[in-house]
Amino acid sequence: MALRSPKLRFAAAAGLGALSRPIRVAPSPLAALAAPRRRRRRSSSPSPERSGSELSTAPATAGGAPGAGGDGAEAPEWKKLSAKRFGIKDSMIPDEAWNVLHRLRSRGYDVYLVGGCVRDLIMKKTPKDFDIITTADLRQVKDTFSGSAVIIGRRFPICHVYENNSIIEVSSFNTYARGLTSNRIYTPKSPHCSKNDYIRWKNCQGRDFTINGLMFNPYAEKIYDYFGGIEDIKKAKVRTVIPAGTSFQEDCARILRAIRIAARLQFNFPKETAYHVRTLACSVARLDKGRILMEINYMLAYGSAEASIRLLWRFGLLEYLLPFQAAYFSSTHFKRKDKGTNMLLVLFSKLDNFLAPNRPCHNSLWISILALHEALVRQPCDPLVVATFALALYLGGDMPLAVDIAKSINRQHDARFSELLEPQVWNDKHLLADVQSLAVSMRRALTEMTDEYYVANAMEKIPQAPSSDLVSTSYFCLPFLVDIFSISWNSWRL
Repeated sequence: MALRSPKLRFAAAAGLGALSRPIRVAPSPLAALAAPRRRRRRSSSPSPERSGSELSTAPATAGGAPGAGGDGAEAPEWKKLSAKRFGIKDSMIPDEAWNVLHRLRSRGYDVYLVGGCVRDLIMKKTPKDFDIITTADLRQVKDTFSGSAVIIGRRFPICHVYENNSIIEVSSFNTYARGLTSNRIYTPKSPHCSKNDYIRWKNCQGRDFTINGLMFNPYAEKIYDYFGGIEDIKKAKVRTVIPAGTSFQEDCARILRAIRIAARLQFNFPKETAYHVRTLACSVARLDKGRILMEINYMLAYGSAEASIRLLWRFGLLEYLLPFQAAYFSSTHFKRKDKGTNMLLVLFSKLDNFLAPNRPCHNSLWISILALHEALVRQPCDPLVVATFALALYLGGDMPLAVDIAKSINRQHDARFSELLEPQVWNDKHLLADVQSLAVSMRRALTEMTDEYYVANAMEKIPQAPSSDLVSTSYFCLPFLVDIFSISWNSWRL
């Protein structure tokens, strides 16, 4: 089968073979964040909206909720810092995000960048996406971008704005309360902070982690930090905004996001967060399977797959998300905190070298790697067979050329991996037969990875394994992947 798509050719080679922003509009008056502005009182203290340098407002203990800061840490000081301190420049924000910011601001709404993009800008990393929060309600956002915006979500509605083949996610301060649970407690705002600070703080308290609870006003060039997110960035910690147990019970998807963020940034968990990630791991089974696939894709397709798999295994989550791979780790006696490696980790390490948060792969690629490895676990192969198989896919079924190139490889294989047999001398006929056999085994592994019966059997191989009927791939991907890895016997001939 010829792989004419450049993406598929890349998939075969990379995954299997290796192993001016626009002109700004004039500033307009800012709208009130929550209520009409009152007449300003004379005060000797500087306004938190107009201070030109770093400003510490009231400590969160004065106006914060109980447990603010998470993990039992002392409530952090509220801070407003200059973006220049972190070297953040206008050019680091893409045109699409600027377009949305400008349009909303030109209508009198306040706008901020919020969440992971602010964290990444501070860390000099390329954000995966740019999220915006505004004082406009979602209907007003939709009306601002008539025809190119849609409101989605039930628990926490947001607006997707489509700009030049990009999606900018816009949320509203006015819909914040709809995403809260009834047991969340707020105390009255401190008399030492402004109304705007209180509204921003209140929104940030509903976010998952302190390092995601940052807001950035790109026009005032100010970053607002109410929960110690910048300090946790310095300490390389993924800490929940509220106590970890409460946070993960409110939304168990935060457990998977914690793993993903820690893997991507090479951060650690504070003790309490780590404890609840492990003890509440079983709760992720309640998530919709589509949501689970989305979270796995974020982990494996954006350049941090190896680290993600290590953390999933360490904290007992791999059993729920990728049962076949968990069975492999268990059968090879790979310890939870093992810093060694195995063939699966090496495959994903090679894949990570080609990817980045702004340069992901299609999910069919990492699913294919899982299937290839599972096939090799069941039926170990000569390294020459594996190389020939991958090259034949990359070359669109040109088996003679694939064989010639594979035989010219003189690099020694890693003898530590039981999935690879000791090399032997092959004649072309027997080599082709084994390549076809590997393809059949891979197709069978791919099919069984989407079958609940076989998933249950895989779980039985793990001591004290949880009960799980989750499958690691989407049924929508299956026909596409089977087409890729089915052998076209007419074209794969010597």
